[in-house]
Amino acid sequence: PDLSGYEKFGLGNVKYNISRIHVTAVEFPSASISFIPGTGIKLVIGNASLTVDMNWNIRTWMFKDSGRSTVYISKVFVTAIFSTPPDNTGHTSISLTSCRTTSGDIDIRLNGKR
Repeated sequence: PDLSGYEKFGLGNVKYNISRIHVTAVEFPSASISFIPGTGIKLVIGNASLTVDMNWNIRTWMFKDSGRSTVYISKVFVTAIFSTPPDNTGHTSISLTSCRTTSGDIDIRLNGKR
C-alpha cells in the first residue's frame, strides 16, 4: 500500500507520499529451520537483504519535489519461534510466539523528477 502523511518541522509541515512500492530483490544467503521439542519450530535467517523501488513526493509551503527512490536494506537477521499446538479439532495449528529482527545497513538513493 501507499504511504502518506505529514510531519511537523520547524516553521511548517512537510506532506509526503510514497507510492508504487515494489520489492525488486530478496536474498536469503543463510536460512535454517529446526524443531524445538515440546515448543515448535525455530526459523533463523542470517545476512538477508532486500531492495525496494518506489515513487516519492514531498510538499512544503516553500517548495515541492518528487522522484524515484531505491532502498537497499542489508545485514538483516531474523529469529522467529512458532508454536504448533493442536487446534480445537485436533489439527496442528501454527502461531508466532516470538520474533526478533535487526538490520545493519540501509542505503537510500533519491532520484529527482520522475
